[in-house]
Amino acid sequence: MASTDDSVRVRFAPSPTGRLHIGGLRTALYNYLFARKHDGDFVLRIEDTDRSRYVADAEEDIESALEWTNLHYDEGPEKGGDHVPYRQSERGDLYQTYAQKLIDAGAAYYAFDTEEELATMREEGGEHGSAAYDPTTRQDMRNSLTMAPDEVQEKIENGDEYVVRLKVPRRKTIRFEDEVRGTVTFESDELDDQVLLKSDGMPTYHLANIVDDHLMEISHVIRGEEWLSSTPKHVLMYEALGWEPPTFAHLPLIMSPEGGKLSKRDANRLGIPVYVQDYKKAGYEPEGLVNFLALLGWNPGTEEELFSLEEMVEAFSLDRVGASGVQFDLDKLRWVNEHYVRDLSLDELVERVRPVAEAEGYEVSDERLREICSLVQERVQVASEVVTNNRYFFEDPDEYEEAGVEKRWNEESADLLGTYADRLEEVDADAFDTDTVETVLRDLADEKDVGAGAIIHPARLAVSGRSYGPGVFGLLAAAGKQACLRRMRTAVERLG
Repeated sequence: MASTDDSVRVRFAPSPTGRLHIGGLRTALYNYLFARKHDGDFVLRIEDTDRSRYVADAEEDIESALEWTNLHYDEGPEKGGDHVPYRQSERGDLYQTYAQKLIDAGAAYYAFDTEEELATMREEGGEHGSAAYDPTTRQDMRNSLTMAPDEVQEKIENGDEYVVRLKVPRRKTIRFEDEVRGTVTFESDELDDQVLLKSDGMPTYHLANIVDDHLMEISHVIRGEEWLSSTPKHVLMYEALGWEPPTFAHLPLIMSPEGGKLSKRDANRLGIPVYVQDYKKAGYEPEGLVNFLALLGWNPGTEEELFSLEEMVEAFSLDRVGASGVQFDLDKLRWVNEHYVRDLSLDELVERVRPVAEAEGYEVSDERLREICSLVQERVQVASEVVTNNRYFFEDPDEYEEAGVEKRWNEESADLLGTYADRLEEVDADAFDTDTVETVLRDLADEKDVGAGAIIHPARLAVSGRSYGPGVFGLLAAAGKQACLRRMRTAVERLG
């Protein structure tokens, strides 16, 4: 069912009704990978015919998300191409033309029913087994199948409102091949007479979709499972227009960790970001997010789980995309992301962390931020956690880890820590570095004839409020002389 030549052309066709959802990005990714794998074209098409739900800055959000994740398209609204325009709102005349062709072919018809009449049909149809506008109910409605031709023509000429509906045949089995699901069949009796052209002259998704896919020479339609039930209607239109359908591939649903489709409500409750820009704001690496999404439905057939975009292109194939829904695992995303955080240069990490520190109200020099990043880069999964998980670098702890106090603080701790603070006070601020604070501590331990840990653990607890973290001497140096002295003396006073 592919196009007449062997060229691969795919499209990502989002509706600008809000910010780009994480599921939409996965669809874009799979289209991108398939196109690049086959040296084909990746087209961005904006399906903006639903003007009632149009959001002004949604298209900009889509473009920004694709740019951030390096899913660069070959043709689209801002890039142009051989099939301009790429916004459906600018292609209205085409849809009118092909709606008329469907009517002429006997595959569609005019319907003049009012909203009140449709409501009545649904109520009464429900009692007779069908609440849909379909072959069993259309015979009782006001449409060009039940009205005289001259009456239909008169209504059109008078400017009466009408829609164009698909004429679904009775008792027909509609069969198509799906690259993910194999042979798929639907019975036409399960389908309604879908509206193709609305009363305002704008097409619905169904008409615009097949017209644009054909005219833009799309070879493969790779989209979410939610469109699977619409595909038989599309196949009927392809047949009526004498067009070869593209090859279909319907991707599995993204499921909640608790089971069921991942809804916005569930995602918010479980702390899972819904929109692509939320991942960017949260500090995820675009490469990490893309790597994770690739595995959310696709199995490379090996134990490998970390792929660059180029490696994904090489390994990707539709026959390794599963049909079953796949659960969103935030812990897995964080695990994948931490590998990309660790691959960042120190300068790159500092660049990501600075806006987070500033947003939290922390003033910190580049030199000190670099020092902090070097200490915790191997201990964070998301760049923003350099700040959010290690606030002791920026502010005094307001409490101490209970288990740490119980295990690491004893009757000698206050005296040892107080003395250590006194010795550190004698150190010049410019010399307050990792080597110096270590030397002072070890000299004191030798003098007091105690193990270094007798001072190290209370010092860590006092300065960070925790019994764990990066190397204690680097921690003290990064916290700074005045902060260390203040916090050590506070701990002596509070813990005794």
